[in-house]
Amino acid sequence: CFGAPFLPLHPGEYARLLGEKLEKYRVGCWLINTGWTGGPYGVGRRIDISHTRAMVDAVLNGELDDVSMRADPVFHFQVPQTCPGVPAEELDPAHNWPDPDAYVAKTHEVAEAFHNCFEQYEEMVPPEVAAAGPTVPD
Repeated sequence: CFGAPFLPLHPGEYARLLGEKLEKYRVGCWLINTGWTGGPYGVGRRIDISHTRAMVDAVLNGELDDVSMRADPVFHFQVPQTCPGVPAEELDPAHNWPDPDAYVAKTHEVAEAFHNCFEQYEEMVPPEVAAAGPTVPD
């Protein structure tokens, strides 16, 4: 949704196409944070490129297929508890923030921004897609 101004087709069309490809080819889909951790800009830091490479290698080599996962409480994706070549604390962004409450507040802020942006697309995507978004706490 945040990239919509740069997409020639409606974002719902890209979601549909991605879903079709994932189902047709039975492939996994991984979201890897290659950017910032430990706080907002000016507080946090870039993720070490060697850790990013290790995460990508682990995905491609199937090394994360059978590791323990935890569900993110706001965004609901599964997060590996271990990854070869990556410190465990790097896999838990809340651990890297100096103020855990600030991390939780930021996740809620991002979830709310997502929901506000997604409202314009809700009627154009299947209900299961709309329901898969982040949880916005009361």
